[in-house]
Amino acid sequence: MVPLSFGGHAFQATAEGALYWPARGALLVADLHLEKGSWYAARGQMLPPYDSLATLSALTALVERTAAREMWCLGDSFHDVGGCDRLPDDAQSLLRSLTGNLAWTWITGNHDPAILDRCGGEVADEMVVDGVVLRHEAAAAESRPEMSGHFHPKLRLRVRGRSVARRCYVATGTKLILPAFGALTGGLDVTHPAIRQAVGGAAQALVPVEDRLLRFPVAA
Repeated sequence: MVPLSFGGHAFQATAEGALYWPARGALLVADLHLEKGSWYAARGQMLPPYDSLATLSALTALVERTAAREMWCLGDSFHDVGGCDRLPDDAQSLLRSLTGNLAWTWITGNHDPAILDRCGGEVADEMVVDGVVLRHEAAAAESRPEMSGHFHPKLRLRVRGRSVARRCYVATGTKLILPAFGALTGGLDVTHPAIRQAVGGAAQALVPVEDRLLRFPVAA
């Protein structure tokens, strides 16, 4: 994990796409998209049915690594409103263990706006935590420090003649978009007009690498 300052608070960014908030003992993640594989399978596109377990296993490892006490999920935690019901027994057991041992809050997203049973935890459309707005999709008019997800940002570079894509954070002085944490999620290039419109102004793509945070300007 590498230091990342935002909204007057100190965070630590992980290569997996999560943020750890030491002062609160909190983890923040976005876009888990649990049961995306089964959603596609029901429509004839057969994908390996292990995405939920892989995502929740990675999340469990982060909780153990950080000794987190809180979890904030910034929307699209399930790929659709029926995703929670389709969780395999082993994945559901793992999720219930997590929500039972942490102060867990689900922020609703466009994929999962109305799920009654989320295997524990509390549900909110958005929250303000220590002066930081937590919501699923960035609001261009928001002037307060804001964290969100939704766009699954990725940075694409040419390295030694090869195209390389890395999940990344997108940051301005008042906005921070987290990458998708889910094991089966695609990504939107950081230069996409939808991301530029959401954050406005000069933005940076942030990529945690070992003990430092690489910063790349996002062209306007």
